[in-house]
Amino acid sequence: MEDFLIDYQKEKDFANWAKLKPQIHFLNNRNNVYFKTREIWWASLGVNIGYEQNGKHDKYERPVLILRKFGEGSLWVLPLTSRNKIDRFYYHFQDGIRIYSIILSQLRLISSKRLSRKIRTLPKKDFREVIRNIKSLL
Repeated sequence: MEDFLIDYQKEKDFANWAKLKPQIHFLNNRNNVYFKTREIWWASLGVNIGYEQNGKHDKYERPVLILRKFGEGSLWVLPLTSRNKIDRFYYHFQDGIRIYSIILSQLRLISSKRLSRKIRTLPKKDFREVIRNIKSLL
């Protein structure tokens, strides 16, 4: 029976995300945002299902690495986390005194409308390693 109990916080998050999605789609004119491969941006990833990486806070955002650009409107991204899990599905890099992890197993296609602001650019050396690690997972 307890398998069927609803997590009310999760239900509330789904409802709030459902209200925010049309705003992102219709109100944000993000097709004119200029982004490049290797850049790390805040992106509204939303509330997801199962083990998919969620966004956080009121805009359900998470930092993402832009892996590949497909025109002006869509891109492949990899979400980042501050949790440093030692696993072949994570690539770690240091930004100042903090260590971040790129979640290699969470590659996804998103619309550029989900991007809100640029954080930084990943060094070429780290980006090459990310690509190498992604290829090894295929």
